[in-house]
Amino acid sequence: MRFVLLGPPGAGKGTQAEVIAKNYGTLHVSTGDMLREALKNKTSAGLEAKGYMDRGELVPDSIVTKIVIDRLSKEDAKKGFMLDGFPRNSNQAIDLDEQLKALNMPLDMVLYFNTKEATSVDRLTGRRVCRNCGINYHVKNRPPKIEGRCDVCGGELYQRDDDKAETIKNRLKVYNEQTAPLLKFYKAMGLITEVSGDMEVNALFKELVELFKNKKLLRP
Repeated sequence: MRFVLLGPPGAGKGTQAEVIAKNYGTLHVSTGDMLREALKNKTSAGLEAKGYMDRGELVPDSIVTKIVIDRLSKEDAKKGFMLDGFPRNSNQAIDLDEQLKALNMPLDMVLYFNTKEATSVDRLTGRRVCRNCGINYHVKNRPPKIEGRCDVCGGELYQRDDDKAETIKNRLKVYNEQTAPLLKFYKAMGLITEVSGDMEVNALFKELVELFKNKKLLRP
């Protein structure tokens, strides 16, 4: 199965992607991971992206899409994948659709996490990340065993700058302006399936299990 996880910051897309990957073995591909991998491997698209980043400029949509397609062209993506954090705007969505069709790997579904703003703000302000291994925690929903320390590697937990209250409103504003229009694009293609991003992690995953079963898309 090939699908996109779509929803505002704090909707729980990454958390559900981790659970789906663990239970179904579906490849979880996030924009951040792909960009870091492209930079590390010094791919042509990665080097192009680095040039823009070094100048403090946004990486153009065409380069981001190329990095995504390079990743999805690998053997492990042929069995299916989840795209998390991409596409972020209509241009990226159109480019992705064209490129995937050329690879004969069209999307099966776009899973939309319909989430209240209050839920997003609560989740984001409470998120903490390990400086060493990058694992996510939450002060209320997923606290570490020892406060301020990662359960896995013992690394220091910190709050990302973009998870602070003063920046979250702007992140949601950008999402509504740039990413929300993707709903219209994908609805026209008949790909949108909506779930509630306000639900607790385990409850939502149970709903997704039934969804996948009914659509005959994934098997544990």
